[in-house]
Amino acid sequence: MHDDVIKISGQDIVRPKGKVFCVYFSSISNNTHRFMDKLDVNDARIPYELDEDLIVDKEYVLITPTYAGGGGDTKGAVPPQVVKFLNNETNRNLCRGVIASGNTNFGDTFAIAGPIISKKLGVPLLYQFELLGTKNDVDTIREILEDFWRGKENEQR
Repeated sequence: MHDDVIKISGQDIVRPKGKVFCVYFSSISNNTHRFMDKLDVNDARIPYELDEDLIVDKEYVLITPTYAGGGGDTKGAVPPQVVKFLNNETNRNLCRGVIASGNTNFGDTFAIAGPIISKKLGVPLLYQFELLGTKNDVDTIREILEDFWRGKENEQR
């Protein structure tokens, strides 16, 4: 996990209200989509096609894969569809946290989209997981999301 990101505990962060809601992007591999099916929370998917838009009207946590090649190369790590989604001021202002997936084979750029977005938006990095995630990742993220919405202090995992 990257040490220089915003964390939940000890920070002056804006916690979401209402019911748990996630916005996610999944490439044509559908790895993130399959993960979201297992997570089973209210969600909306950012369109794959760049000419389509998604505008949200409630607070959410963003879940995104990472596109980066390792070796410190972070160019293009945040998928262009996610960049476009976050370039919309309404979408950007309703984001309360970020979760990112990646591939540990890429070393220091593992799930780097999460820290990049966390720093850019000033929201906490809630979790990072590998590829499709494990059952433990699903259980852990469910608990993190529930605690985050309830306002429970939670140490970074």
